[in-house]
Amino acid sequence: MENRLLLPHSCKRIGWLLLIPALVAGVMLAFFEFEAEWLEVPVFHIFIQGFMEEDSWFVWKDTNVTNTVVMVVLVVGGLLVGFSREKTEDEFIASLRLRAMLWAVWVHYILLLMAAILTYYFAFFTAMVYLMFTVLLLFIIRFHYLLYHHTKTATDEE
Repeated sequence: MENRLLLPHSCKRIGWLLLIPALVAGVMLAFFEFEAEWLEVPVFHIFIQGFMEEDSWFVWKDTNVTNTVVMVVLVVGGLLVGFSREKTEDEFIASLRLRAMLWAVWVHYILLLMAAILTYYFAFFTAMVYLMFTVLLLFIIRFHYLLYHHTKTATDEE
């Protein structure tokens, strides 16, 4: 059975080259509040809710886009890694993919429920930011773990 929604295998390498630095940059952003000064650029905003000033609609404003760049690179890298074909893509690999995706969705929603019950105010917003990436990252981790486990088991049996 051919799955036309998967990307070519060659995209996986590009995905890893994007995903790993984006994860490192994401950790730096989360724990060290790193922002690249050279990423301060004028950005078109549909709406800006003012804290000490009036709300603004449809304006250009200098904004540091470090968070945006890291998020886009992380998502694109994750999609390339997660949804590229394996060298030998067969029905067993497809079943591993499905199992990993179902597991990732279950874990994600359990974490989401825990965040909804246990966090409030700004901590809840922070949890939601991190939860944006959990399905994709958990899927990648689980799928590659299942693939490794299957390969190791098959090698041990020989």
